[in-house]
Amino acid sequence: MNSSWRRSFGSGSEFRRGEGTAEEGLLRIIDADGTYDSKLEPRVAPDLLKRAYRHIVLVRTLDNRMLSLQRQGRIGFYVPSTGEEAAQVGSAMALEKRDWVFPAYREPGAALWRGFSVATLIAQAYGNAKDPQQGRQMPNHYGARDINYVPVSSPVGTQIPQAVGVAWAAKIRKEDIVTLTYFGDGATSEGDFHAGMNFAGVFKTPTIFFCKNNQWAISVPVSKQTASKTLAQKALAYGFDGVRVDGNDLLAVYAVTKAAADKARSGGGPTMIEAVTYRMGPHSSSDDPTRYRSKDEVDTWAKRDPIERMRKYLELKGLWSKDSEDKLRVELEDLLQTTIKEVERSPPPPIETLFTDVYAELTPQLKEQMEAFLASGERRRPEMLDKFPL
Repeated sequence: MNSSWRRSFGSGSEFRRGEGTAEEGLLRIIDADGTYDSKLEPRVAPDLLKRAYRHIVLVRTLDNRMLSLQRQGRIGFYVPSTGEEAAQVGSAMALEKRDWVFPAYREPGAALWRGFSVATLIAQAYGNAKDPQQGRQMPNHYGARDINYVPVSSPVGTQIPQAVGVAWAAKIRKEDIVTLTYFGDGATSEGDFHAGMNFAGVFKTPTIFFCKNNQWAISVPVSKQTASKTLAQKALAYGFDGVRVDGNDLLAVYAVTKAAADKARSGGGPTMIEAVTYRMGPHSSSDDPTRYRSKDEVDTWAKRDPIERMRKYLELKGLWSKDSEDKLRVELEDLLQTTIKEVERSPPPPIETLFTDVYAELTPQLKEQMEAFLASGERRRPEMLDKFPL
């Protein structure tokens, strides 16, 4: 660990908790019982801490409701992120509005923190007229230009070189932005990961590589992904810092991401962050994790729940109470219930959208085809809806 990180987080002995163990080099500020290391605790305003807690509870509540909707057949697919909420929100809150995020498909907390609306996120799972993508994209594959949140792509790791490319362009233009790309432990086995890391190291791009090591790439454990002791150490081969953080500790995630962003913004180049966390639920609504992992493993990680940890921390700081918790839970349940009802009242996308959004302006051929189709009256024939369901 170089001197810049020691200045950020104190001496090496304070930083390298668990030397020689599976937790080697892992930064942790808040323990599972809510107690914390005041020497490492970053300065975060009380209102911001409470807002961050609200967001991680919102993500968990959203997960539960969306999985329930999928099981009821009201939406077709969902990717939950239970257990990873602190890694998402803690990292997103360290960025500036002008920065760019290149997500994988398990970062609703980052999207919501940056301003993506709950209603739009839910509508995207329904693919109806309230969905800005008009039902053209898979659920959980959302994005928004106004918050610099690039739409998700299904292939694993493709967002990594894209994030590096945008950071390189920003550096050439002397724009004061940082790019952050999220990916899982499985993506470190992809060629795109190594190409992106190498380019970022050579050209010192202002990129943060945020690896959520949730222990499983669908059914493949991290032990089958690499022979390296850690994933973070892979950054050293490409000439820049790799750091490990307890991904279930929101404050620790915020601290390392903020330090990485500050370093990148000042010309110090990229950083890889390995956030050690755990996917508590299935990979997606189509997955059955009981087929490949044990109940004991899940129970062990449940004791490190990031939401419980943050709640206990806030209580110790005198910022939270049982009454606060009860009010928050009711507020979020009501919010989601109201929003789901509103989204479900929306009709399918207009049939004209079959022809739009391909080009900035309709080509003469597409315009002719759309006008002919609409004039034919086919849009009003019930049998056409059976033939081409929306």
